[in-house]
Amino acid sequence: MRTALMKEPKRKRGIYLIPNLLTTGNLFSGLFSILAVFNANYVTAAIAILVALIFDMLDGKSARLMNSTSQFGVEYDSLADLVSFGVAPGLLIYSWALSAHGMLGSAVMFSFVACGALRLARYNALAATTENKNFTGLPIPAAAGVIATLVVFDHHIVRMGAEVKPLLILIMTLTLAFLMVSTIKYRSFKDLKFRGGRHFNYLVWAILSLMLIAAWPQVMLFVVFAGYAVSGVVEKGLSLLVKAVGNRRGAGSDQPVLERKE
Repeated sequence: MRTALMKEPKRKRGIYLIPNLLTTGNLFSGLFSILAVFNANYVTAAIAILVALIFDMLDGKSARLMNSTSQFGVEYDSLADLVSFGVAPGLLIYSWALSAHGMLGSAVMFSFVACGALRLARYNALAATTENKNFTGLPIPAAAGVIATLVVFDHHIVRMGAEVKPLLILIMTLTLAFLMVSTIKYRSFKDLKFRGGRHFNYLVWAILSLMLIAAWPQVMLFVVFAGYAVSGVVEKGLSLLVKAVGNRRGAGSDQPVLERKE
């Protein structure tokens, strides 16, 4: 009996250890990305950010599956995310495209990191008080994924010139910073549930998507992350359009109908 009681705390500590180890892998990948930026290995830095994304998805999933979420894990995950998806991509875009613009480039980099920190702080505050299936603002891992996949996409496919790249990166970075602190809703796939009877269709689409990513990862990964960043704006625009059309029809139906006299 005593042996069983002594083993129980060890089992619980082991369960809590797994998500935190994965979060540590996320932090390590972010620091490795920063070191790669210092050595001007931009593709390596971008890949390290993508690896950090994998660790970030795994630590949250493992914590939910094992029912081992804790306030310590939430805070530790946020600190690791700020390094891997805030500081690392900020330094990457600055060294890769904006360093020649002096204080302007520094200001753009700071705006991305600061908005990412604000996004994480708001997420933690809202998660503690409300439960929402959608994200408010673009998640910082998704914003970092856009930057990382763009670097890989440019290295293998586009090769942007020195005249185009700084302006494009400046606009894109400020847009991502704005989307992170905006109130635009983004879909969350953490608790994704499929409708009954359509599992086979989802499986087919998932296989086709994985085949495309595996066949052309330099392009498809950027398409996936950029598409997700745009999806919230598109859904917001469509909802506003539908609402405006509905209000217009409602206003038209309230007008009195005049009978024609012959």
